[in-house]
Parts: sequence; structure tokens; C-alpha cells
Amino acid sequence: MAESKGSEKERMVVTRVFDAPRELVWKAWTDPKYVMQWWGPDGFTCPVCKMDFRVGGKAQFCMKSPDGQEFWNGIDYIEIVPYEKIVSSMYFADAQGNKIDASALGIEHEAIEDAYDVTLFEDLGEGRTKLTFIGNEPMESAKESGQLEGWNQILDKIAGVVAELKASA
Repeated sequence: MAESKGSEKERMVVTRVFDAPRELVWKAWTDPKYVMQWWGPDGFTCPVCKMDFRVGGKAQFCMKSPDGQEFWNGIDYIEIVPYEKIVSSMYFADAQGNKIDASALGIEHEAIEDAYDVTLFEDLGEGRTKLTFIGNEPMESAKESGQLEGWNQILDKIAGVVAELKASA
């Protein structure tokens, strides 16, 4: 499956190496009870996370800002290769999961047409895992809008979840 149809723009890419086996990083990324601990940048919480994690399935998340404002996202799962790769389409949504335009929320979001989000889980050996998230937003736009900073904060939060999973394993 094509992950992106002909885009000349550099896509947003964030990576993180975790000192944990790939199965634990996958679990932190795909289990709603753990996703609720990391969805959103610093100061944001995730009071709602519903996931039908399968090809053709959907997910719905609520990200709540420190001042109580709610931002909803949806995800359509396109391709899942267990412990290796997830191809999905993430979008802004209302509380019922219906797609809405980011501008309706006062958010500037430039998406690359026909590009999907891709999450890769690479086993580096010795119990280490590299996670790479490739977004459907151009890198320059992601830097300007704060998306890049937000995703790096999210990866910091995931690192905490993964560390807790590893400690309890």
C-alpha cells in the first residue's frame, strides 16, 4: 500500500528510541488505557479514548487543554502490521467522531493531500525500540503550528508510560 501519493514536501517526522522491547512500545501506542496517559502535549489530558484497533476500524480521542477546552480527533486504520507498522488517517472531529475542518476550530493545519500517518516500530536489539511517526503535515508547517513540538512532548509522555510498563513487566 502506498503511504503517500506523490508529495514533494518534506513530511513531519518525529522519532524516539525507547529502552524497552518493541512489544511494550506497541502496547503503549495501541492500548486505550495507556494512550489516555499520553495523548496530547504537556498539560493536556485525554479523558476519552475509544479504539477499534483493526484494519478498517476507527479510534476517537478527546484531548483536553489545561483551561478545559476539548479537542476531538478521529483515526481510521488503513494498514496494521503487528509490532512493525501502522498506517492511519488522523483527522479533527466533533464529540460524535464526525470529521470536521481544522479551520472550524480556529486551527491552521496543512495536510499533504492523499498522505497517511505512518508509525513504525523498529527492533534495535538489546531490548531497545525505535518509534518513528511520519505525519501527513509538511515539516515546515508542523514547526510553525507547534505540531512538531507537541509530538515531541507526546513522545516524552510515551517514554514515561513505556518505563512504567517495563518496570511492571
